[in-house]
Amino acid sequence: MCPSCHHKGVFSHYLDNETGERLNPLVGICNRVDKCGYHYPPRQYFQESGIQFDKYYQPNFKRKPILEKEPTFIPEEIFRSTLAKSVFDNNHFIGYLTKIFGLELTKELIDRYLIGNSIHWNGATVFWQVDSLGRVRAGKIMLYNSDTGKRVKVPYNHINWAHKVFNLEDFVLKQCFFGEHLLSDKFKPVAIVESEKTAIIASAYFPKFTWLATGSLNNLNAENCSVLEGRQITLFPDLNCFEKWEVKAKALNHIALFKVSDLLEKNATTLERYQGLDLADYLIRFDIKQF
Repeated sequence: MCPSCHHKGVFSHYLDNETGERLNPLVGICNRVDKCGYHYPPRQYFQESGIQFDKYYQPNFKRKPILEKEPTFIPEEIFRSTLAKSVFDNNHFIGYLTKIFGLELTKELIDRYLIGNSIHWNGATVFWQVDSLGRVRAGKIMLYNSDTGKRVKVPYNHINWAHKVFNLEDFVLKQCFFGEHLLSDKFKPVAIVESEKTAIIASAYFPKFTWLATGSLNNLNAENCSVLEGRQITLFPDLNCFEKWEVKAKALNHIALFKVSDLLEKNATTLERYQGLDLADYLIRFDIKQF
C-alpha cells in the first residue's frame, strides 16, 4: 500500500540487491505518477536516517547486470474470443459510446481499436495492447458506467489484466501503447493521451491523427517510443499534468519530434482543474456532427 495515497498494489519498494529485503516500508515509489507522485528514494532515506550513504551504498547497492526477460504474448485464440462483435454486446463502455456516437461510428471504433468484452465483471471491457508487429502484449480489463462513461471505482477500482484472469502462468508483461497497431498508417501525425477511453473518443473527433494511449505516464518511455522514430507526435496530458509530460517530451526528442499541447491548461476553469479533466471530457460536450 502506498504510504501517501493508500492505494493497494501500486507501491514499489526499493530492495537491497544482495539480501532482497526492503530498506524501509516508506522507501519506494508510487506507480500512480500523475495522481499521487510519492517517491522516497534510498539516498534521501540514508541522509535523513544519519546513515553514511557512501559506505552503505557500495556493498549493498552496487548495480548488477539485470537479464531482461522476453515478453510473453497473449494467445491468438484468447484475444479473438473476446473481440466485440456488435454494439449490442453486454459491454458498458460500448453502450456509452453508442449513446454519444450512434451505432455506425461506434462499430467503426470497436473495429479500429479491437475493443473486447470480458465476463470478469458484468459489462466489462478489454483494451488490448497490440504492438506494431501485430503481437498481443496485454489486455487491460476495466468496468465503466454505461450512463456516465466513468470508470467504476466503488467499492473498489475495477481494473485487472487478461493474463491474470486467464491464468497464464509465468507471463512476462511488457506493455506497448494502446492503439500501436494503427501506426501502420505512416502518413498520419500521432497524438498520445493517457487513457484508452480518451484515445478512442478523440479518434472520432479528430481522425486525421493516429491516437494512442499510454495507460500510465510510466509507459511514455524511450523503449515504448522507439516505434515512433521519425514521426511527429503531439502529447495531450490531463489537466494538472502538463509539466510532467513536458519533461517527458524533452527527454524523448532524440527519438521523434514531440510537442505538448497546452490546450487544456489555457482554457480550464478552477473547478475543471480540481476535477482533473482530460481531453475526452471536453470533446463529448460537442456534437460529433460538428466535426
